[in-house]
Amino acid sequence: MPFIPHTENDVSAMLAAIGVKTIDDLFDEIPASLRGGGLPGIPPGVGEMEITRLMHERAERDGRWLNFIGAGAYEHHIPAAVWQIATRGEFYSAYTPYQAEASQGTLQVLYEYQSMMASLTAMDITNASLYDGASALAEAVLMAVRAHQSSKRVLMPATVHPVYREVARTIVKHQHIEIVEVPYCTESGHVIPAALQKFAGQGFAALVIPQPNFFGVLEPVDDLTAWAKANGMLAVAVVNPISLALLRPPGEWGAGGADIVVGEGQPLGAPLAGGGPYFGFMACREQYVRQMPGRIVGRTVDAGGKPGYVLTLQAREQHIRRSKATSNICTNQGLMVTAATIYMALLGPDGLARVAQTCHSNALKLMRQLTALPGVKRAFSGPVFHEFVLQLNAPVGEALEALKAQGILGGRALTQDYPELGDALLVCATETKRDDDLGRYADNMKRILGRRFRAAGCALKPKRRER
Repeated sequence: MPFIPHTENDVSAMLAAIGVKTIDDLFDEIPASLRGGGLPGIPPGVGEMEITRLMHERAERDGRWLNFIGAGAYEHHIPAAVWQIATRGEFYSAYTPYQAEASQGTLQVLYEYQSMMASLTAMDITNASLYDGASALAEAVLMAVRAHQSSKRVLMPATVHPVYREVARTIVKHQHIEIVEVPYCTESGHVIPAALQKFAGQGFAALVIPQPNFFGVLEPVDDLTAWAKANGMLAVAVVNPISLALLRPPGEWGAGGADIVVGEGQPLGAPLAGGGPYFGFMACREQYVRQMPGRIVGRTVDAGGKPGYVLTLQAREQHIRRSKATSNICTNQGLMVTAATIYMALLGPDGLARVAQTCHSNALKLMRQLTALPGVKRAFSGPVFHEFVLQLNAPVGEALEALKAQGILGGRALTQDYPELGDALLVCATETKRDDDLGRYADNMKRILGRRFRAAGCALKPKRRER
């Protein structure tokens, strides 16, 4: 969006029209003791050529990496048209659409987004939107407790993203909501429904069900959903939106489907961008719509019978009843939602399915190549989507540093979050990877591990192929 600076004459004219002498006069109600003063760490202004060179130098520091890190933020191809359209002034500078008569374009985009997400998740209604996937899960926990009414305890599997679990606990603890962790099977990498029986009859409000889970493994969602319903709990799904182009949507899981669905929308057209901004999505059954936070856009007709779009059920939002609002997070993610709408519209159902299929195929190819190496094995036997966990016969931190020296970001070490897995590594492969990328990763891993084995005086023998 173009930036047009004000000249000194412009500033003087505006101050004269307001009736003050200086810009500081506009803030004279702030006590001097509270003012920040200057900015000693900010260098003096420079010209366009100098700032362009500076930004190029800063960008080069980040480098160009062959990226196999996933863990909740995924590198997908984003068609150029997505952000070419999203950064048009009509979308890029549009503010919260409180005035429907002045915001029909923004409202229609949000309505189309909701329609697409409702279709993708097979749920009745979605919002637009929430801050990110982690806070969306926390909002889902709060929503489930409000809807359940008789319990303030929620079951949360250890296979849910560690950051999501931490954020959820931080947000809900001050409302005296207890999150009880559910263990996972160390062989398969997912929750065993039979292991939930010890929680039966204990009065929980909800069971959280990730699909795929943090390890990339697919959970037995039908059995888990049915168990939650049989024990009077709401089923809260945490899903990857790209995977839903292949996997059965949460609205169709066993025993009537999930009640609330949340996740991170970043894979739908938002770049990695050093960690954000991203956006969270949420969908639910119609019976819980008044408990759902965030913004909802509805389609109606005006006095002349023409279609129009408006914000609906606004009492949930802070600009109507701040003290009783279900959430105050929604405004700043509108641009990301706009990009997601354009991304899904451009790809369509078939395009999304091809992306998901290629991700899955690349992950399986890379997993076969890496597990064929001495000193590398799969941590879990369960089926995966586009991430998987490996266990190395070497310090995982050293292996990642050696890969990084070759321009490869090899994955996320799990030693801190899951120390019981030893030197474990979470690896992701999306549709952006070619066969030569996969081979480059495997070749470098073979060389790195081989060097360590030789330094230890071990013979490096190929694995015997099983018949």
